[in-house]
Amino acid sequence: MTKTRHILFLQSSSEGYGSGKIILQVLRFYQNQGFSPVVVLTNEGAIQRDLGELGIPFYIQNLGILRRKYVSPSGLLNRLIKNLKAYRFLNHLHEKYGFELVYSNTLAVVVGAYWARRKGLPHIWHIHEILLGPRLLVSWLAGLLDKSTPMPIAVSQAVADHWQPFLKKSKVQVIYNGIPYESFLKANPTLKQELGLSESSVLIGMIGRINPGKGQLFFIELADSLCKSFPEAHFVLVGDPFPGYEPILEEVKREIRDKKLETKVSYLGFREDIPEVMVSLDVFVLPSVMPDSFPTVILEAMAAGKPVVATRSGGASEMVVNGETGFLIPIGNVEEGKVALEQLIQDPDLREQLGESGRTRVLNTYSLEAFEKKIINHLWQHLREN
Repeated sequence: MTKTRHILFLQSSSEGYGSGKIILQVLRFYQNQGFSPVVVLTNEGAIQRDLGELGIPFYIQNLGILRRKYVSPSGLLNRLIKNLKAYRFLNHLHEKYGFELVYSNTLAVVVGAYWARRKGLPHIWHIHEILLGPRLLVSWLAGLLDKSTPMPIAVSQAVADHWQPFLKKSKVQVIYNGIPYESFLKANPTLKQELGLSESSVLIGMIGRINPGKGQLFFIELADSLCKSFPEAHFVLVGDPFPGYEPILEEVKREIRDKKLETKVSYLGFREDIPEVMVSLDVFVLPSVMPDSFPTVILEAMAAGKPVVATRSGGASEMVVNGETGFLIPIGNVEEGKVALEQLIQDPDLREQLGESGRTRVLNTYSLEAFEKKIINHLWQHLREN
Protein backbone atom coordinates (compact mmCIF):
# COMPACT_ATOMS: atom_id res chain seq x y z
CA MET A 1 0.00 0.00 0.00
CA THR A 2 1.33 3.44 -0.96
CA LYS A 3 1.95 5.68 2.02
CA THR A 4 -0.08 8.90 2.14
CA ARG A 5 2.29 11.85 2.21
CA HIS A 6 0.70 14.62 4.25
CA ILE A 7 1.88 18.21 4.19
CA LEU A 8 0.67 20.81 6.69
CA PHE A 9 -0.33 24.20 5.27
CA LEU A 10 -0.83 27.16 7.61
CA GLN A 11 -2.80 30.01 6.04
CA SER A 12 -2.86 33.52 7.47
CA SER A 13 -6.30 34.50 6.16
CA SER A 14 -9.37 32.72 4.89
CA GLU A 15 -10.66 35.39 2.52
CA GLY A 16 -10.48 35.27 -1.25
CA TYR A 17 -7.85 37.98 -1.62
CA GLY A 18 -4.24 37.73 -2.82
CA SER A 19 -2.58 35.26 -0.44
CA GLY A 20 -5.73 33.11 -0.37
CA LYS A 21 -5.79 32.86 -4.16
CA ILE A 22 -2.12 31.98 -4.30
CA ILE A 23 -2.26 29.26 -1.65
CA LEU A 24 -5.07 27.54 -3.55
CA GLN A 25 -2.80 27.28 -6.59
CA VAL A 26 0.07 25.91 -4.48
CA LEU A 27 -2.25 23.32 -2.97
CA ARG A 28 -3.26 22.15 -6.44
CA PHE A 29 0.39 21.89 -7.48
CA TYR A 30 1.21 19.75 -4.45
CA GLN A 31 -1.79 17.52 -5.08
CA ASN A 32 -0.56 17.01 -8.64
CA GLN A 33 2.72 15.72 -7.19
CA GLY A 34 0.90 13.08 -5.15
CA PHE A 35 0.94 14.86 -1.79
CA SER A 36 -2.08 15.16 0.52
CA PRO A 37 -2.34 18.67 1.96
CA VAL A 38 -4.02 19.45 5.27
CA VAL A 39 -4.83 23.13 5.83
CA VAL A 40 -5.22 25.09 9.04
CA LEU A 41 -7.10 28.37 8.66
CA THR A 42 -6.99 31.00 11.35
CA ASN A 43 -10.69 31.84 10.87
CA GLU A 44 -13.66 31.02 8.71
CA GLY A 45 -13.81 32.51 5.23
CA ALA A 46 -14.41 32.22 1.51
CA ILE A 47 -11.64 29.75 0.69
CA GLN A 48 -13.27 27.02 2.78
CA ARG A 49 -15.55 26.32 -0.17
CA ASP A 50 -12.57 26.01 -2.53
CA LEU A 51 -10.81 23.63 -0.15
CA GLY A 52 -13.94 21.50 -0.03
CA GLU A 53 -14.06 21.35 -3.83
CA LEU A 54 -10.41 20.26 -3.89
CA GLY A 55 -11.14 17.54 -1.34
CA ILE A 56 -8.60 18.99 1.10
CA PRO A 57 -9.29 18.58 4.84
CA PHE A 58 -9.11 21.84 6.74
CA TYR A 59 -9.35 22.97 10.33
CA ILE A 60 -10.17 26.31 11.95
CA GLN A 61 -7.71 27.31 14.67
CA ASN A 62 -6.57 30.75 15.73
CA LEU A 63 -2.90 30.78 14.68
CA GLY A 64 -1.96 33.96 16.51
CA ILE A 65 -1.43 35.88 13.27
CA LEU A 66 0.90 38.87 13.57
CA ARG A 67 -0.68 42.21 12.67
CA ARG A 68 0.53 45.76 13.27
CA LYS A 69 -2.24 46.31 15.82
CA TYR A 70 -0.60 43.71 18.11
CA VAL A 71 2.73 45.53 18.35
CA SER A 72 2.30 46.50 22.01
CA PRO A 73 3.00 44.71 25.31
CA SER A 74 -0.62 43.56 25.72
CA GLY A 75 -0.91 42.70 22.02
CA LEU A 76 2.25 40.60 22.02
CA LEU A 77 1.09 38.76 25.15
CA ASN A 78 -2.18 38.01 23.36
CA ARG A 79 -0.25 36.64 20.35
CA LEU A 80 1.97 34.51 22.58
CA ILE A 81 -1.04 32.87 24.21
CA LYS A 82 -2.69 32.21 20.83
CA ASN A 83 0.52 30.74 19.43
CA LEU A 84 0.92 28.41 22.38
CA LYS A 85 -2.62 27.11 21.87
CA ALA A 86 -1.97 26.74 18.14
CA TYR A 87 1.27 24.85 18.88
CA ARG A 88 -0.63 22.31 20.97
CA PHE A 89 -3.27 22.01 18.26
CA LEU A 90 -0.58 21.19 15.68
CA ASN A 91 0.72 18.45 17.97
CA HIS A 92 -2.69 16.79 17.90
CA LEU A 93 -2.91 17.08 14.11
CA HIS A 94 0.55 15.57 13.71
CA GLU A 95 -0.51 12.53 15.74
CA LYS A 96 -3.32 11.99 13.23
CA TYR A 97 -1.56 12.75 9.95
CA GLY A 98 2.21 12.39 10.47
CA PHE A 99 3.26 15.42 8.43
CA GLU A 100 6.28 15.34 6.14
CA LEU A 101 6.66 19.09 5.63
CA VAL A 102 5.19 22.37 6.93
CA TYR A 103 4.27 25.26 4.62
CA SER A 104 3.56 28.67 6.18
CA ASN A 105 1.92 31.20 3.87
CA THR A 106 3.02 34.78 4.77
CA LEU A 107 5.31 35.88 7.59
CA ALA A 108 2.25 36.67 9.69
CA VAL A 109 2.15 32.94 10.53
CA VAL A 110 4.99 32.20 12.94
CA VAL A 111 3.89 29.11 14.86
CA GLY A 112 4.68 26.78 11.97
CA ALA A 113 8.36 27.71 11.92
CA TYR A 114 8.76 27.02 15.65
CA TRP A 115 6.73 23.85 15.53
CA ALA A 116 8.48 22.40 12.46
CA ARG A 117 11.91 23.11 13.97
CA ARG A 118 11.00 21.35 17.22
CA LYS A 119 9.67 18.35 15.27
CA GLY A 120 12.67 18.18 12.95
CA LEU A 121 10.48 18.77 9.87
CA PRO A 122 11.42 20.79 6.79
CA HIS A 123 9.69 24.15 6.67
CA ILE A 124 8.80 26.38 3.73
CA TRP A 125 7.97 30.02 4.36
CA HIS A 126 6.25 31.87 1.53
CA ILE A 127 7.04 35.55 2.15
CA HIS A 128 4.50 38.10 0.92
CA GLU A 129 5.58 41.03 3.09
CA ILE A 130 7.98 43.94 3.06
CA LEU A 131 8.07 44.84 6.74
CA LEU A 132 9.74 48.16 7.50
CA GLY A 133 9.46 48.02 11.28
CA PRO A 134 9.58 47.89 14.19
CA ARG A 135 13.24 46.97 13.85
CA LEU A 136 13.09 44.51 16.73
CA LEU A 137 10.24 42.60 15.04
CA VAL A 138 12.07 42.51 11.70
CA SER A 139 15.23 41.17 13.37
CA TRP A 140 13.25 38.56 15.29
CA LEU A 141 11.50 37.30 12.15
CA ALA A 142 14.79 37.21 10.26
CA GLY A 143 16.31 35.13 13.05
CA LEU A 144 13.38 32.73 12.92
CA LEU A 145 13.76 32.44 9.15
CA ASP A 146 17.44 31.61 9.54
CA LYS A 147 16.72 28.90 12.11
CA SER A 148 13.76 27.26 10.38
CA THR A 149 13.77 27.83 6.62
CA PRO A 150 16.86 27.35 4.43
CA MET A 151 15.11 28.46 1.22
CA PRO A 152 12.18 30.81 1.84
CA ILE A 153 10.13 31.90 -1.16
CA ALA A 154 9.76 35.61 -1.91
CA VAL A 155 6.92 36.73 -4.19
CA SER A 156 9.03 39.48 -5.79
CA GLN A 157 12.57 40.72 -6.08
CA ALA A 158 11.58 43.67 -3.91
CA VAL A 159 10.64 41.26 -1.11
CA ALA A 160 13.86 39.30 -1.52
CA ASP A 161 15.98 42.46 -1.54
CA HIS A 162 14.31 43.58 1.67
CA TRP A 163 14.84 40.37 3.66
CA GLN A 164 18.10 38.90 2.36
CA PRO A 165 20.38 41.47 4.08
CA PHE A 166 18.91 40.45 7.45
CA LEU A 167 19.63 36.74 6.89
CA LYS A 168 22.87 34.96 7.72
CA LYS A 169 22.07 31.45 6.47
CA SER A 170 18.78 31.36 4.55
CA LYS A 171 18.87 32.03 0.80
CA VAL A 172 15.69 33.65 -0.48
CA GLN A 173 14.33 32.37 -3.79
CA VAL A 174 12.12 34.64 -5.90
CA ILE A 175 9.10 32.91 -7.42
CA TYR A 176 6.62 35.23 -9.10
CA ASN A 177 2.98 34.35 -8.53
CA GLY A 178 0.76 33.19 -11.34
CA ILE A 179 -2.99 32.60 -11.36
CA PRO A 180 -5.59 31.18 -13.78
CA TYR A 181 -6.43 34.02 -16.16
CA GLU A 182 -9.27 32.41 -18.11
CA SER A 183 -12.08 34.14 -16.22
CA PHE A 184 -10.51 37.57 -16.82
CA LEU A 185 -10.12 36.86 -20.52
CA LYS A 186 -13.76 35.86 -20.97
CA ALA A 187 -15.80 37.82 -18.40
CA ASN A 188 -18.56 40.15 -19.52
CA PRO A 189 -18.60 43.79 -18.33
CA THR A 190 -21.68 44.40 -16.21
CA LEU A 191 -20.75 47.08 -13.69
CA LYS A 192 -21.59 50.21 -15.67
CA GLN A 193 -25.13 48.98 -16.17
CA GLU A 194 -25.38 48.03 -12.48
CA LEU A 195 -24.29 51.55 -11.46
CA GLY A 196 -26.57 53.23 -14.01
CA LEU A 197 -23.64 54.67 -15.98
CA SER A 198 -23.51 55.24 -19.71
CA GLU A 199 -21.15 53.15 -21.79
CA SER A 200 -19.26 56.33 -22.69
CA SER A 201 -18.38 56.97 -19.05
CA VAL A 202 -14.83 56.26 -17.88
CA LEU A 203 -14.85 53.84 -14.95
CA ILE A 204 -11.77 54.02 -12.74
CA GLY A 205 -11.51 51.39 -10.04
CA MET A 206 -9.51 50.12 -7.11
CA ILE A 207 -9.86 46.58 -5.76
CA GLY A 208 -8.13 45.66 -2.52
CA ARG A 209 -8.49 44.74 1.12
CA ILE A 210 -8.95 47.81 3.29
CA ASN A 211 -5.91 48.22 5.51
CA PRO A 212 -3.41 50.99 6.33
CA GLY A 213 -1.18 50.21 3.37
CA LYS A 214 -3.52 49.84 0.39
CA GLY A 215 -4.21 53.55 -0.09
CA GLN A 216 -7.98 53.87 -0.26
CA LEU A 217 -7.78 57.41 1.11
CA PHE A 218 -5.20 58.32 -1.54
CA PHE A 219 -7.64 56.97 -4.14
CA ILE A 220 -10.33 59.30 -2.79
CA GLU A 221 -7.90 62.23 -3.10
CA LEU A 222 -7.25 61.32 -6.73
CA ALA A 223 -10.98 61.11 -7.42
CA ASP A 224 -11.54 64.49 -5.81
CA SER A 225 -8.80 66.08 -7.93
CA LEU A 226 -10.32 64.81 -11.19
CA CYS A 227 -14.09 64.61 -10.94
CA LYS A 228 -14.80 68.32 -11.51
CA SER A 229 -12.69 68.49 -14.67
CA PHE A 230 -13.90 65.16 -16.03
CA PRO A 231 -17.63 64.67 -15.41
CA GLU A 232 -17.51 61.48 -17.48
CA ALA A 233 -15.24 59.82 -14.88
CA HIS A 234 -16.69 57.60 -12.16
CA PHE A 235 -14.68 55.91 -9.39
CA VAL A 236 -15.33 52.59 -7.65
CA LEU A 237 -13.81 51.04 -4.54
CA VAL A 238 -14.07 47.27 -4.00
CA GLY A 239 -12.97 45.41 -0.88
CA ASP A 240 -13.79 45.03 2.79
CA PRO A 241 -11.56 45.72 5.82
CA PHE A 242 -9.28 43.34 7.64
CA PRO A 243 -10.77 42.62 11.07
CA GLY A 244 -9.74 45.51 13.28
CA TYR A 245 -9.42 47.99 10.43
CA GLU A 246 -13.10 48.89 10.20
CA PRO A 247 -12.30 52.49 11.29
CA ILE A 248 -10.40 52.98 8.01
CA LEU A 249 -13.56 52.09 6.08
CA GLU A 250 -15.52 54.59 8.15
CA GLU A 251 -12.90 57.23 7.36
CA VAL A 252 -13.17 56.42 3.65
CA LYS A 253 -16.93 56.81 3.77
CA ARG A 254 -16.58 60.05 5.72
CA GLU A 255 -14.15 61.46 3.16
CA ILE A 256 -16.57 60.62 0.36
CA ARG A 257 -19.33 62.48 2.20
CA ASP A 258 -17.20 65.46 3.26
CA LYS A 259 -15.85 65.97 -0.25
CA LYS A 260 -19.39 65.60 -1.65
CA LEU A 261 -18.35 62.73 -3.90
CA GLU A 262 -21.38 60.49 -3.32
CA THR A 263 -22.42 60.68 -6.99
CA LYS A 264 -18.86 60.23 -8.28
CA VAL A 265 -17.42 57.50 -6.02
CA SER A 266 -19.15 54.17 -5.35
CA TYR A 267 -18.06 51.89 -2.52
CA LEU A 268 -19.08 48.32 -3.41
CA GLY A 269 -17.65 46.35 -0.47
CA PHE A 270 -16.62 42.73 -0.91
CA ARG A 271 -17.47 41.21 -4.30
CA GLU A 272 -17.22 37.64 -5.52
CA ASP A 273 -17.60 38.63 -9.20
CA ILE A 274 -14.13 40.19 -9.48
CA PRO A 275 -13.59 39.16 -13.13
CA GLU A 276 -16.81 40.93 -14.16
CA VAL A 277 -15.92 43.98 -12.07
CA MET A 278 -12.39 44.13 -13.48
CA VAL A 279 -13.35 43.87 -17.14
CA SER A 280 -15.94 46.63 -16.57
CA LEU A 281 -13.23 49.10 -15.63
CA ASP A 282 -11.52 51.42 -18.08
CA VAL A 283 -8.56 52.04 -15.76
CA PHE A 284 -7.31 50.12 -12.73
CA VAL A 285 -5.57 51.97 -9.89
CA LEU A 286 -3.56 50.49 -7.02
CA PRO A 287 -2.45 53.47 -4.91
CA SER A 288 -0.59 51.59 -2.14
CA VAL A 289 1.01 53.89 0.42
CA MET A 290 3.16 51.16 2.00
CA PRO A 291 5.34 48.59 0.22
CA ASP A 292 3.07 46.10 -1.54
CA SER A 293 4.98 42.90 -2.19
CA PHE A 294 3.41 41.50 -5.38
CA PRO A 295 -0.24 42.50 -5.74
CA THR A 296 -2.23 39.67 -7.31
CA VAL A 297 -4.87 42.19 -8.32
CA ILE A 298 -2.42 43.78 -10.79
CA LEU A 299 -2.09 40.39 -12.51
CA GLU A 300 -5.88 40.30 -12.77
CA ALA A 301 -6.07 43.83 -14.16
CA MET A 302 -3.45 43.11 -16.81
CA ALA A 303 -5.18 39.86 -17.79
CA ALA A 304 -8.41 41.84 -18.20
CA GLY A 305 -6.58 44.18 -20.58
CA LYS A 306 -6.70 47.24 -18.32
CA PRO A 307 -4.04 49.95 -18.05
CA VAL A 308 -2.68 50.06 -14.51
CA VAL A 309 -1.78 53.13 -12.50
CA ALA A 310 0.18 52.03 -9.43
CA THR A 311 2.51 53.55 -6.91
CA ARG A 312 6.20 52.66 -7.00
CA SER A 313 5.69 50.36 -4.06
CA GLY A 314 7.37 46.98 -3.83
CA GLY A 315 6.45 44.47 -6.51
CA ALA A 316 4.27 46.82 -8.56
CA SER A 317 7.45 48.40 -9.92
CA GLU A 318 8.43 44.98 -11.32
CA MET A 319 4.98 44.23 -12.72
CA VAL A 320 4.00 47.49 -14.42
CA VAL A 321 6.21 48.76 -17.25
CA ASN A 322 5.93 52.52 -17.03
CA GLY A 323 4.52 53.99 -20.23
CA GLU A 324 3.98 50.53 -21.79
CA THR A 325 1.41 48.74 -19.61
CA GLY A 326 0.43 51.66 -17.40
CA PHE A 327 1.99 54.33 -15.23
CA LEU A 328 4.02 54.24 -12.02
CA ILE A 329 3.63 57.20 -9.68
CA PRO A 330 5.30 58.19 -6.40
CA ILE A 331 3.54 57.14 -3.21
CA GLY A 332 1.03 59.77 -2.10
CA ASN A 333 1.74 62.12 -5.03
CA VAL A 334 -1.70 63.37 -6.04
CA GLU A 335 -0.36 65.64 -8.79
CA GLU A 336 1.52 62.89 -10.66
CA GLY A 337 -1.39 60.51 -10.18
CA LYS A 338 -3.72 63.12 -11.58
CA VAL A 339 -1.51 63.64 -14.65
CA ALA A 340 -1.40 59.90 -15.36
CA LEU A 341 -5.15 59.48 -15.00
CA GLU A 342 -5.87 62.57 -17.10
CA GLN A 343 -4.02 61.00 -20.01
CA LEU A 344 -6.01 57.81 -19.73
CA ILE A 345 -9.37 59.52 -19.27
CA GLN A 346 -8.87 61.63 -22.37
CA ASP A 347 -7.35 59.00 -24.67
CA PRO A 348 -9.30 55.75 -25.18
CA ASP A 349 -6.74 54.56 -27.75
CA LEU A 350 -3.99 54.87 -25.14
CA ARG A 351 -6.10 52.89 -22.68
CA GLU A 352 -6.51 50.11 -25.21
CA GLN A 353 -2.84 50.13 -26.20
CA LEU A 354 -1.53 49.93 -22.63
CA GLY A 355 -4.15 47.36 -21.69
CA GLU A 356 -3.25 45.04 -24.56
CA SER A 357 0.46 45.34 -23.73
CA GLY A 358 -0.33 44.46 -20.12
CA ARG A 359 -2.30 41.39 -21.15
CA THR A 360 0.55 40.16 -23.33
CA ARG A 361 3.02 40.74 -20.51
CA VAL A 362 1.04 38.90 -17.85
CA LEU A 363 0.39 35.86 -20.03
CA ASN A 364 4.05 35.62 -21.04
CA THR A 365 5.86 36.61 -17.85
CA TYR A 366 3.51 35.59 -15.01
CA SER A 367 1.92 32.45 -16.37
CA LEU A 368 0.38 29.85 -14.12
CA GLU A 369 2.53 27.20 -15.81
CA ALA A 370 5.78 29.00 -14.91
CA PHE A 371 4.58 29.45 -11.33
CA GLU A 372 3.77 25.75 -11.01
CA LYS A 373 7.11 24.62 -12.44
CA LYS A 374 9.09 26.80 -10.04
CA ILE A 375 7.02 25.85 -6.98
CA ILE A 376 7.41 22.14 -7.73
CA ASN A 377 11.16 22.47 -8.32
CA HIS A 378 11.44 24.33 -5.01
CA LEU A 379 9.42 21.64 -3.20
CA TRP A 380 11.61 18.76 -4.33
CA GLN A 381 14.78 20.73 -3.77
CA HIS A 382 13.60 21.51 -0.25
CA LEU A 383 12.79 17.86 0.50
CA ARG A 384 16.19 16.72 -0.85
CA GLU A 385 18.00 19.30 1.27
CA ASN A 386 16.27 17.97 4.38
